[in-house]
Amino acid sequence: MSQQTPLRPPPAARTIGDRLDRMPVTPTHRMLTAVVGVGLLFDTFENNLSGTISKVLQGDFAFNGTTLKLVLASAFIGQFFGSLVLGRVADRFGRRRAFLINLALYSGFSLLGAFAPNAAWLIVTRFLAGVGIGAEQALSDCYLADVLPAGQRGRYTAWAYTLAFCGVPAVGFAALWLVPLSPLGIDGWRWLFVLGAAGSAVVWGLRRRLIESPRWLATQGRHQEAEKLVAMMEAELPAHILAETRAETRAETRPAAATVKERPSDDAAPPLPRRTGPGVVFQARFRRRTAMLWLFSTLSVVGYYGFGALAPQILAAKGYGVVTGLGFTAVSFIGYPIGSLVSVPIMDRMERKRLLALSALAMALAGFGFAYAGSVAVVMFFGIAYTLVSNVFSTVSHVYLAEQYPTDIRAAATGLAYSLSKLSAGALPFVLLPVLEQHGAGPMFAVIAGCMALLVVTVLVLGGRTTGVSVDHD
Repeated sequence: MSQQTPLRPPPAARTIGDRLDRMPVTPTHRMLTAVVGVGLLFDTFENNLSGTISKVLQGDFAFNGTTLKLVLASAFIGQFFGSLVLGRVADRFGRRRAFLINLALYSGFSLLGAFAPNAAWLIVTRFLAGVGIGAEQALSDCYLADVLPAGQRGRYTAWAYTLAFCGVPAVGFAALWLVPLSPLGIDGWRWLFVLGAAGSAVVWGLRRRLIESPRWLATQGRHQEAEKLVAMMEAELPAHILAETRAETRAETRPAAATVKERPSDDAAPPLPRRTGPGVVFQARFRRRTAMLWLFSTLSVVGYYGFGALAPQILAAKGYGVVTGLGFTAVSFIGYPIGSLVSVPIMDRMERKRLLALSALAMALAGFGFAYAGSVAVVMFFGIAYTLVSNVFSTVSHVYLAEQYPTDIRAAATGLAYSLSKLSAGALPFVLLPVLEQHGAGPMFAVIAGCMALLVVTVLVLGGRTTGVSVDHD
């Protein structure tokens, strides 16, 4: 379905965006960031679940190589469809409604995965849970880009992902604890699915407290609702700060309004229509950033999920047992939240695309160190180093992707780019596992390093500057 919207945001929508961009951070901003972050925590828990316990599942169900690849890939293929469909829902029906739908999907089907009697059941439930998981990060990134002030957007999104990526070591240590056990006579790995589903159900209740995006409401012509929400946040500010903020907004928007009035087409003629279907990303003004984002999304998961999903397999190839490998993986995963935390103070001080390039190169170097590590201490050092720099990379990526498109197409267009990353992630086991099995960890990380090098060139050549820039740009 496509709908007609103005070529430029209407003045009321621009005013809402200006007020949000210039507003200092309020208690509401902090609450929204925390609720989004907790939801993302269970998303990362789910995302890393199959990879973390892959060796255990392989033993319990006697998987052959093809079945293992399907189990690892099924959730990512589901995420491909979820990113496409629920991004459109968010732009058409609102961010808040899409949030509730995606959480219900992945909570319910993750719970069903706990009762899997065979590989086929597990593959199907992981696929359907993936439909919900696939939209979570794109929706979160777009929502935070919508509601956070321009100057604090990177920093607070980094805080959300610091909380989120506590879910990665959480699944690692939970697996280390539960896999050797059978509480109530039920296999420990099944309890991991129950934990993820239960946590997601709690978050669904918290998500009901989220406000709708005022920017989105304004683009839909629901100006009174948008005004009410922005006024609510402004009421949380001290009177003198609010007065200064409003004065800055008036001073900034007055010249812009005068410029617009000089153009007869804005006042004398109806607004020019544009499509908001998938094809809009190929229009001339979006073509370069779309090419960059699609290449970036396809390549980035090779480095990021290539390690997270396959770390237990890499350690098994080095000769470590299942439980020992889980322990090393859990320790390595500590780097994920630390990496997001490290990105907090630098996110809004360094241009995003440069930070992406530096962190991608650091991932390639740490990957080679992990591949050729010959002792326990060195394995864990490079494992933590890899996850740390990869989460600086990941956190910057989430902010950067959400900054590329205007509000009325942001969720659908960003979801389209995310869907390519999920499709790429779904192909990873079929590409990287054969390299690992036939040639070893070193050549596998050489493939990853090559992809990261191509990604760096893509971002530096095609990527634009976004740090501190309003997301209302066209």
